[in-house]
Formats: sequence, C-alpha cells, structure tokens
Amino acid sequence: MQSSTNLLAETIASVSPLNAAAMSEAASYQDTLAMPPESMGELLAIGRRLSGITGKLHNSLPKKRIVVLCADNGIAEEGVSSAPQSVTLAQAVNMTKGLTGMSALAKHFGNEVQVVDVGIKYDYDCPQIINKKVRAGTNSFLHGAAMSRSEALRAIEIGIELAKNAKADGVSVLGVGEMGIGNTTTSTAVLSVLTGLSPEKITGRGGCITDEMLTHKKEVIKKGIDLNKPKKNDAIDVLQKVGGLDLASMCGVFLGAASCKIPVVIDGYISIVAALCASRLCPLASCYFFPSHLSEEAGYKLAMTELSLVPYLNLRMRLGEGSGCPLAFEIMDAACVIMNEMATFQQAKINDDYLDEVRGGKPSPCAALRCATPPLET
Repeated sequence: MQSSTNLLAETIASVSPLNAAAMSEAASYQDTLAMPPESMGELLAIGRRLSGITGKLHNSLPKKRIVVLCADNGIAEEGVSSAPQSVTLAQAVNMTKGLTGMSALAKHFGNEVQVVDVGIKYDYDCPQIINKKVRAGTNSFLHGAAMSRSEALRAIEIGIELAKNAKADGVSVLGVGEMGIGNTTTSTAVLSVLTGLSPEKITGRGGCITDEMLTHKKEVIKKGIDLNKPKKNDAIDVLQKVGGLDLASMCGVFLGAASCKIPVVIDGYISIVAALCASRLCPLASCYFFPSHLSEEAGYKLAMTELSLVPYLNLRMRLGEGSGCPLAFEIMDAACVIMNEMATFQQAKINDDYLDEVRGGKPSPCAALRCATPPLET
C-alpha cells in the first residue's frame, strides 16, 4: 500500500503549469468575438483558464460535484462556538437528503454532492455518508497538538484520493465544502500561523457568537499557537498542531484536483484556508483554483489576497458547507457559453475595422481589464 508521504509527494510533483499555447489561442479567439475588447470581463478570464487546464479552445462542464469533508474539532470544547458538536453529524446527514443550504442549491442545479466523514465524533447510521474516518474528532489544541502528523497526512491523502476518484468518474469541476463545528477557530489559527498576523486582527464570529465569546475565541487561538508553536513554513505541521481533519482533507482535494487537471472551486472561509494550505505545499496548484463568493469572515480577504484571487460574488454569505460552489459553477458555465455560442464579428456580419487601431500595437484602453495570467506551460 502506498504511503501518505509518497502519495503526497507524487501528487505535488505531478501538478503541471497551465497550457500557455491553449490560453493564447483562447485569448486570440476572444478578440474575434462580436463585442468591445474584454467587455465580458471575468467570464473571459475564466474561459482562458479553462483552456489552460484542458488544452482545448471550447470547453463544457457537464458533471459537477461538491465534496463535503465532515469532522469534529476538539477546540469546540473550549466554548468558541454557539453550536454543539452534535450539529456536525446532524447537518452531515441532512446534506445527504438535500436539506441544507448547500445541498438544496446543489439539488436545484443538478450538482452531485459527496458527503465524506473524516472525523465525525458521534456514531451514526447513514449509508449515504462515505466513511473515511481518520479518528473520532481531534483534540483541543489548548492541551497539545490537534492530531498526529501521520493523521494529518492520512487526511490529506483521503482528499487526494477523492479527487482522483472524481477524475475516474468523469467529473468536470469540483467544489470543496465542509461541515465541522469549531472549524472557523481552527481555520483562523492556521491562517494566523501561515501569514504571521495576530488572531486579534483576523478572528471572526463564525456561526454568530457574542462579543464576549469572540474575545474568548481570540484568546483561545493565541494560547493554542503559543503552546504548540507550529512551523510557519510547514503547512502539514500547522494543520497537525492547530488545524482539523476537515481542513487537512480539503487541502488534499485541492491538491488532487490540480494533479488531475480538474478545475476546483473554493467556497468560503474554511475552504479558502484549506486552499491556501494546498498552495503552500504546491504553489502551482493555485492555477486550478476558482473563487466563488466573498465570505463575511474577517480573515477571508487576507487569504484571497494570499492566493491572488478575487471572488466572483458578494452576497454577504457566510454559511460554508460548499454553498458558494453551485453558484460559481453557473458562472463557469456562463464562461463556457461565451466561448462556445457567441458569434464572431465575421459570423455576425460586422466589420470590425474600427478596432484596428487598438489591435495594431497601440495600448488598448481596455488592456488593464485583462486578468493576470497564472504560471504557464512553456
């Protein structure tokens, strides 16, 4: 059986840059579409990136899957959340029935939902939940490391395997969600270590807590970091000491998706911290990440900036679960429609000579609108 360390190393090594030639072809084709240059903005940037991932000019995303990693976090025992830990299991079960915010949206749009237990604390009888439990919840990081390094690696490996399974199933695009009471606390601890910023500045309210609880939450995170001393430059060490099994396995999904050349959507705060961990382990992987919405959590913008991404939507959402993924999928579908169905100037019988000056080498007034290109394959 392949070890977690070997699988992780092989996965990271197999992540390749985006295809420069395909992206250049997509950009040239977009210049022929019957519209002012770059007037479809981010939809064109998405179209170029999809071409860079697939190597094809025209793409579609017929099979969409949201992978939800579920785990309990021992830090919830320290009074940092308004919800009891039993909610993790209850909502995991409800997700399989299409009853949560994310799963209701996914059902409406025809997206697959895969609910995976990597660390739910309580026993259950729900065959629809995929049981990949590493352990029954983590430790409170106020009393030592949240988990062992081997457990963190196993969780990452599970995420990689889920992405590889998605590739084998013909999934076109993945979304990464979570369910785990206490995971805004673990995510903030991880983000604080990775960025060097104080928990005081980046800790948010999570699932709605009082001012007193927020102050306590900040103190808990600071104490946990001071006690465990996670290594900033070792994302696995950070996940092991102050993270969670949900975060670690989500990190694995992001890495596995990049390795398999599957575009993968970031949901909210927990999801983007997991994506940041993946990018610290493999910077090239971030070329395959697509944002969804602007989370209300305090640290979200910081993590987004670290990944050089801009969210597509601002709907004041902060649910988590993967709830932003069905919406982002629709935006990505729209980008494919532009590339596949919009007429060129020639097809529309429009003489585009009026654009010759812009195309003739002079700086275009719209040039600044073209989004920065991720690292490319030369």
